[in-house]
Amino acid sequence: MANTKVQLILATFLFCVASVAAGRARLYSTRSSAATDGICKSLVVTQGYACQEHTVTTKDGYILGLQRIPVSRSGQLAHKPPVLLQHGLMMDAVTWLMNPPDESLAFILADAGFDVWLSNSRGTTSSLQHTSLSPSNPAYWEWSWDELVAHDMPAVLQHVRSLTGQNMHYVGHSLGTLIALAAFSHKELVNMLRSAVLLSPIAYMNQMPSPLARSAAQIFLAEDVYWLGLHQFIPKGDAVNNLIQDICNIPGNDCSNLMSGFTGQNCCLNSSRSDIFLAHEPQSTATKNMIHLAQMIRTGTIAMFDYGNEDDNMNHYGQPTPPVYNMTSIPNDLPLYLSYGGKDLLADPDDVKVLLGCLKDHDEDKLVIQYREDYAHADFVFGVNANQVIYEPVMAFFRLH
Repeated sequence: MANTKVQLILATFLFCVASVAAGRARLYSTRSSAATDGICKSLVVTQGYACQEHTVTTKDGYILGLQRIPVSRSGQLAHKPPVLLQHGLMMDAVTWLMNPPDESLAFILADAGFDVWLSNSRGTTSSLQHTSLSPSNPAYWEWSWDELVAHDMPAVLQHVRSLTGQNMHYVGHSLGTLIALAAFSHKELVNMLRSAVLLSPIAYMNQMPSPLARSAAQIFLAEDVYWLGLHQFIPKGDAVNNLIQDICNIPGNDCSNLMSGFTGQNCCLNSSRSDIFLAHEPQSTATKNMIHLAQMIRTGTIAMFDYGNEDDNMNHYGQPTPPVYNMTSIPNDLPLYLSYGGKDLLADPDDVKVLLGCLKDHDEDKLVIQYREDYAHADFVFGVNANQVIYEPVMAFFRLH
């Protein structure tokens, strides 16, 4: 019982883009069925769907796992364009498969006739391989979300485009929206997309009201452990337990409900799915990635990783400060659907409004904004009613583009 409670507490970090800590670099000692059998066999085929496992290698050597659901449960081949689903921080493609088929976006899209592709970022169970590095090597974890923008996302989109011969729709949640926005701001990858759907969009983060998430960023723990050589953030370990205790000991932090304290009061989660959730999540990420996100909270900017001094930044970027991702540079004719919630403490409504201000010149017929007053961060992917209030409007948006 105590162990289950600890595991449920750790689940809060799946959506906390500001939490910072690390454990010793190692692989998980216990493996989920998705790790041993693959996501297709363990979570898709078991629901009656055909599924394919794919791999793609990034330019910097990471071997990413993708899953494809090319037919509906009834066996009908996809007759609509591809849709790529990109998960958030410390999650993987299981995000889109957690609920029953009539509540999980991947299955809903497949049954509606779309060719569904599931992406898994580097460092997750399906994407631990590298052409020359082992996950036990600290150099494997030398990346932040900059590399997801520069390497992972292009490799995955190009793979889908190559195999299908079609441009695709993109759906991202949380960190999956940040990497998309950053790429779009450089006008990259848009030539392979029909549209982009951003659920709980993360961009500007300095108005984040969650005292727990802000504390995690402000105490600079990730910077400390990074320079000690602990480059892998392992959410299933003593390091995270110690981090939670440190955060909860800060005066003014109420840890009586950690999930709500970090993500907001989610209205519509199915508590009966907790065992499935804990069997597959959370996933490892890089400590450097956590530092980068904490930098965004502290500075209020959307910029590349700050190496902390002008000399190192000059060596990496040729300038003393990190280059900025300019949200006003996103092409005005790219079809965008942004959905955010009034109870979300990570994609805070005030921060989302700053992003929307950057999109004020976007073509009116290419921008849809949806606001759900009752939704918090996790409701968009795990809500039992998301199929009706989020996914049906999203598919209607797809039909327009």
